[in-house]
Amino acid sequence: MTTEFTTRITEAVVDSFEGTADPRLRELLGALTRHLHAFVRETEPTMAEWEQAIAFLTATGQMCTDTRQEFVLLSDVLGVSMLVETINSDERGGATESTVLGPFHMTESPVRALGADIDLVGGGEPCVISGRVLSRDGTPLPGAVLDVWQANDQGYYDVQQPGVQPSGNGRGLFTTDDEGRFWFRTCVPSPYPIPTDGPVGDLLHATGRHPYRPAHIHFIASAAGHTPVTTHIFVAGSDHLDSDAVFAVKESLVQDFTETDDPALAREFGVPSPFRHARFDLVLNPEAP
Repeated sequence: MTTEFTTRITEAVVDSFEGTADPRLRELLGALTRHLHAFVRETEPTMAEWEQAIAFLTATGQMCTDTRQEFVLLSDVLGVSMLVETINSDERGGATESTVLGPFHMTESPVRALGADIDLVGGGEPCVISGRVLSRDGTPLPGAVLDVWQANDQGYYDVQQPGVQPSGNGRGLFTTDDEGRFWFRTCVPSPYPIPTDGPVGDLLHATGRHPYRPAHIHFIASAAGHTPVTTHIFVAGSDHLDSDAVFAVKESLVQDFTETDDPALAREFGVPSPFRHARFDLVLNPEAP
């Protein structure tokens, strides 16, 4: 097939979208067509390879459920989620850096009081997370909302183990106090593999990539008049910080989970001593005018 003919095919498909009423949709479909056709011309897949690609995408869709999003997982391991998140992050600077949402923000986190324990199962190393939510100029943000979720100490989210973990384990929706402070109890997160029992796992296996994520806790912080941020904190010294399966580690998000041997502080937080304590602030940018 000549290059001239393949170029005409691309132009014909792009032209077919000219009647699209939404200009942004027209732009996206045109760009997608040009890049997809360029990929095909560059790699010249066989019919068998193209059928395999279609079967892979079909299997990815069939793996999706109310509690599992295989397409998000695929986007994550290809680095697309991190790329989209970075492109859409607030470019004014000064705020906590964002990172990927991940595939397990699937349920509404239960509302919890400050100081509550989100580890409903126990068994992990006791830990306290504390800090403040601040505006970029350092002003505390009372009434800010923190949506928090994490895997258990075995590396599984509650939605992955129905009947084993109670619903809402490792999750909490907290509101900061009058000084913008937050604190809650949990267990120290551990590194874990992303699910590999579906097509994304097959992709990782075929390419010799490991499925592991470094230890982390997810946050979405929001406050009136400010731009929300979706982020993680990563445990300093965790395995896989330099090879996160979803490319989401940023240096500013790596935090010390310090061993603290302070019986008085332990009593205040309601944890045994010694315990691990991570202190950090979440900073939001005011909404752009």
